[in-house]
Amino acid sequence: MPIPSILKTTVAALAITASGALFAQGTPINAAAFDALIAQGPVADAATIASSSWATKIKQAGTMRFGGTQTSNLFSLLNEKDGKIRGFDAGLAQLLTRYILGDGAKYQFTQVNSSTREQVLINDQVDMVFATYSITPARAEKISFAGPYYTSQAGVLVKANNKAIQSYSDLAGKKVATQAGSTGPAILAQYAPKAVVQEFQTHQEALDGLRQGRVDAYVTDYTLLLNALSLGVSNARLAGAPFGAQDPYGVGLPKGSDGVAFVNAFLKKLEANGTWAKLWTVSIGQRTGSTAVPTPPAHP
Repeated sequence: MPIPSILKTTVAALAITASGALFAQGTPINAAAFDALIAQGPVADAATIASSSWATKIKQAGTMRFGGTQTSNLFSLLNEKDGKIRGFDAGLAQLLTRYILGDGAKYQFTQVNSSTREQVLINDQVDMVFATYSITPARAEKISFAGPYYTSQAGVLVKANNKAIQSYSDLAGKKVATQAGSTGPAILAQYAPKAVVQEFQTHQEALDGLRQGRVDAYVTDYTLLLNALSLGVSNARLAGAPFGAQDPYGVGLPKGSDGVAFVNAFLKKLEANGTWAKLWTVSIGQRTGSTAVPTPPAHP
């Protein structure tokens, strides 16, 4: 399936706020609005559940097992005070849980990172993975993807006082961090082949490497960099505009699962009834000063 070149408005809208006064660092999510949106999500009827063996298995178990993160401010962040995970990915996961089980809280959470996402599906430790999970041919050999439900591009983060790097074209000879198991290494090989790449296991380790001066720049998904800035990462800035191919985020599912068709139908329902736009607004738009709600990407 060709990658849709939609949602450029998302990156463009967020880019405006990343370096300007509109960007509200550390703006928390409106928890009450988020929770109310989940509670109002649609619930599938018995025939819809029965049409999918994947959904039927979850319904019979009474629990949705999903892999995700707890540290992604805009997409999936744990609130330690109430124990709830909120954000764009977390919201879609909870809405899907509600769609199948009638209650968005009936899930069992497993922490994943860019190096473990396929394995937890292969090992049947989770039913799905929602984790800003880029759809790639290599990953699609091991698992199946529903979606995409969102798209992004790559970005470059540097220290605020770094004047030498203004875009990815200035990375030649520079020490550049990226995440192992992510799309970062391939992007750097294509767009900055003369960069000295250092792979870190986690997003936080890469950020720490930049903060400590062990690397000159950090290249990863642009939206994840916005996420870091929204958490109040200080003394850092985005160098240049987003670049590279559109990066589609998908829902990771077991290889060959009929859950793909089920989840795609669910996503279309959320897009049609306005829930997708409302979730984007409360999770991302309101917290980055962006009022331009993007168009969801096309999917089967």
